Amino acid sequence: MDELHSLLGDAPRRRDLLIEFLHRIQDAQGSIADAQIRALAEELKLAPVEVYEVASFYHHFDLVREAGAGAPPITVRVCQSLPCAMAGARELLESIAAREGLRVIAAPCVGRCAQAPVAVVGRNPIERASARKVEAALAAGQIEAKLPAHIGYAEYRKSGGYARVAHILEDLARGEAVITTLEAAGLRGLGGAGFPAARKWRVVREQPAPRLLVVNIDEGEPGTFKDRHYLERDPHRAIEGMLIAAASVGLSEIYIYLRDEYAGCRRLLECELQRLEQDPPCALPPIHLRRGAGAYICGEESALIESLEGKRGLPRLRPPYVAQRGLFGRPTLVHNLETLYWLREILVRGGDWWASSGRNGQQGLRSYSVSGRVAKPGVHLAAAGISLRQLIDEHCGGMQRGHRLYAYLPGGASGGILPESLADLPLASEALAPHGASLGSAAIIVLSQHDRARDACTNLMDFFADESCGQCTPCRVGTAKAAQLVRAPRWDQGLLTELSQLMMDASICGLGQAAPNPILSVMRHFRHEIE
Repeated sequence: MDELHSLLGDAPRRRDLLIEFLHRIQDAQGSIADAQIRALAEELKLAPVEVYEVASFYHHFDLVREAGAGAPPITVRVCQSLPCAMAGARELLESIAAREGLRVIAAPCVGRCAQAPVAVVGRNPIERASARKVEAALAAGQIEAKLPAHIGYAEYRKSGGYARVAHILEDLARGEAVITTLEAAGLRGLGGAGFPAARKWRVVREQPAPRLLVVNIDEGEPGTFKDRHYLERDPHRAIEGMLIAAASVGLSEIYIYLRDEYAGCRRLLECELQRLEQDPPCALPPIHLRRGAGAYICGEESALIESLEGKRGLPRLRPPYVAQRGLFGRPTLVHNLETLYWLREILVRGGDWWASSGRNGQQGLRSYSVSGRVAKPGVHLAAAGISLRQLIDEHCGGMQRGHRLYAYLPGGASGGILPESLADLPLASEALAPHGASLGSAAIIVLSQHDRARDACTNLMDFFADESCGQCTPCRVGTAKAAQLVRAPRWDQGLLTELSQLMMDASICGLGQAAPNPILSVMRHFRHEIE
């Protein structure tokens, strides 16, 4: 208890801070012992099983019987997501796994797919990693995340930053003008679901106060890294978007949920939020920065809210929807970072600018996270509705030397897999849906003739099986069974079709409902690989 009191300091003893407190123990001790779980339970007036079920749910907490019996002091996580697997992540893991005094584990996507393969030494991501680079980082003691080079608070204010939110607060009637502008722009959420932003704002604003804003920066979809890209470069543009939304909708508090893998971004946000509070451009609502703990399911908005409340990230049954009863039972507006990032630009340039920026009947711009076999992987800003072939030729420098386009994933792990013959389709869910695919968060992974769609599917099904929260049987058992079945030399297509349909019909949330998409895509477009 004495150790716990020292770690927690004067922080309020609230249930919603349980995960934050577990992080403090893990960071200080390298693991969480049984006695620490009992002490924390007593401090928060919870049953020990309530603390244990939360701690054991998340990947980044190491539970041990006795204090000091945990893992070695340094952990190296080698990303095994599809882009990293294509770049040799398995060989990298095996080459450093035998090093003494070091724990080397396979990890899901760490959000740096453009620099694959990636290893995280402690909290320091090593991009385009090799055994030599990892050894050098260990020898130099480079285990803490670096603060990214970015536009700081003073520089952002000089360029006119925060002027828009100040004007809205001066005249609250401007809030309606902001929503009208978003309607004219046709802005949709850029996190994956694509729900019209203005409609969501109106629904939340109609609910009784107090109302809250939750910013989803969990970004765990393999192949997605655009939110990190913008956050590392221009954090205050996103923060101003948060304040614009809060002022326009009448939101009393802001909660930022940041995935734990983005340790450098967390340091950046802590620093810049402190500068903002020390010299505020206007009245600020309370802004809370919360830390995820390694759970892909927490990208789903209701699971994220459960995690913010200090619980396991289990998706909620709906209705009620989070806009009606979200965080702490209050009406909640949930947005990903990129949606908020563009608010200032849309208000400065006007809704017509955004609406006219697309192609093929689409509105706006999209930040495409492109990885795989292209010459220039990374975040590429291009018109919504551009085709994959145009995106590769106009923005990605073509394919890598010796590679030609064979297949692509238009929407990350859950967006399906399409063949080269469909590379001229607009990158829009309406155009992709008839072919069994979706755009989602615009996480594009490009495969060449040296890859196989069935191997990509196997990698993705392993990911889904590992990341299923386990709440519902169709997803918990279905993903594990599917991961086994796709390893057969010849697929049992009848059984896989039946299993996929069951998962889509009966799973509680989008993870189980979308997990069969890679399987169905391979059976539809790449049958020659599985028969």
